[in-house]
Amino acid sequence: MSTLKDRIRAARQPEPAAPAAADEHDQAPDAPAELADVRGHHEVEPAVNQTAMEWLARYRDAFEEALPAHVDGGAFFAAVRAALPDLVRCTPASTLQALLACARFGLIPDGVQAVIKREGCLAVFVPMYQGYIELMYRSGLVESVHVGVVHESDEWTFEPSAPAPLDFVHKARPELPKAERGPVVLAYAFAWLRGGARSQVIVLSREDAEEIRDEYSEAYRRAEESGTRDSFWHTDFTAMWSKSAVRRLAKVVPTSAELRALGTAEDAGDAGEVQVLHAPDPEAALLLAEADAAAAASEASQDPVPSKGSGRGRAQPKRVSRRERRERRRSAR
Repeated sequence: MSTLKDRIRAARQPEPAAPAAADEHDQAPDAPAELADVRGHHEVEPAVNQTAMEWLARYRDAFEEALPAHVDGGAFFAAVRAALPDLVRCTPASTLQALLACARFGLIPDGVQAVIKREGCLAVFVPMYQGYIELMYRSGLVESVHVGVVHESDEWTFEPSAPAPLDFVHKARPELPKAERGPVVLAYAFAWLRGGARSQVIVLSREDAEEIRDEYSEAYRRAEESGTRDSFWHTDFTAMWSKSAVRRLAKVVPTSAELRALGTAEDAGDAGEVQVLHAPDPEAALLLAEADAAAAASEASQDPVPSKGSGRGRAQPKRVSRRERRERRRSAR
């Protein structure tokens, strides 16, 4: 019997046309086609996912293998069962790969940490901003994260050159009726780090958020072109505005390979690619964590070295690995 890794590897290979719904139900549990990229399929009968609960039971071992040890499996499966009725028109392959990606990151698809969203006949794993924050906490380097929005009637100041925490002050007016608080004018995010330092404050105006949406969101473009206007940017603009601030924050706080992979997986889903291939593998995540620790130790050891005959120190150039250079190019977003 093939392992979960074997099935994921098989997903990289071109797949034949999907069989009819009745035949899909009869496929062996470890059939590679379950993880195929199914962007090419356009119409799926509702009957395709009528056996979703049976598939969930069939793949329970695979999900339990994918879930990190600290995640409550009962909470994960309860959230999956609640989400399945909304995915009845999705292909089985896309449903399975979206759920596996969600499990790999150890996020609960409960609408808080993550959502499994239907786009046409495809299921897509979408991490919410709380999911990004959860992975920040798991790094052990972030003590707390604050995300907020500024309404028109709120009092606030932003002076980037001032020392923290005086550089950003927000005084909300919760005593006012919502109608009097006015529209949201800014979204912001910052983190308190281990040791007491505070991160840079990320502040995004509505225009900033719209530029991010227009430049990077394939889901928004598809919803505009099709006239459905059902992307999250359409249905919950403020939440996506805040999420954009959190994703920017993730680039300026001590991060992890898992957190970087989460952004890559979300971008893959937005582009219609198979997300599970971007989700962290337990063994690979361990190797990356060890490599990150070694790189950090190496950089920390590069203190100023006294030059001969001068008694004065000279800082050595910082070495940047190939992987870091690739990450920097990708993070230019």
